[in-house]
Amino acid sequence: MSDTQQPQLLPAMEPEAGQAQPSTSSSTLFREIVETLLLTVVIFVLVNTLTGRFRIDGSSMEPTLHDGEYVIVNRVLYRLHTPERGDIVVFRLDAGGKEYIKRVIGLPGDVVEVRGGRVIVNGTPLAEPYLAQPPVYTMEPRKIGPHECFVLGDNRNNSSDSHSSLGAIPFNAIDGKAWVTYWPPKDWGIVPHYSYAQAKSQ
Repeated sequence: MSDTQQPQLLPAMEPEAGQAQPSTSSSTLFREIVETLLLTVVIFVLVNTLTGRFRIDGSSMEPTLHDGEYVIVNRVLYRLHTPERGDIVVFRLDAGGKEYIKRVIGLPGDVVEVRGGRVIVNGTPLAEPYLAQPPVYTMEPRKIGPHECFVLGDNRNNSSDSHSSLGAIPFNAIDGKAWVTYWPPKDWGIVPHYSYAQAKSQ
């Protein structure tokens, strides 16, 4: 070969048809699996921090909510503001104890009484279209303390609530606001809270 002759370059070898191609490295696949699992855990923790689940046990909220229904609870809302009259809330009075679901009737500073089949707040009878039956009991006026609320079941004559054994509920005992009924499927829907202020303006 002369000094001026250039060496010939061999053509690049093309992979034969059907020959296995190098796959994504096992480390990349492992990383993707770990990322997916971590994302799933983060979403699970986030959802369980922001919301809760509650099973209706009994008939104290009839006809609004029914025994055996499952409800999603919004745990974030009351970090932004305190409960309002008409809200349906889930609360627990003792750590690890039973949870309850009732409707907020009285707020701090309110005077609540029950007479003549009506619930009266600060001298004004409440309009309560969500009740199946009016209360048959009476209750002497009670003033609600600071950082507390007065709650009643919608089934007034079959409910353990603030008028009887539970008393006023501290705000820090409230887990959250009932949000959505998700089970059974036929009962799916937004939990029907009630706005007394809106009712007055209509």
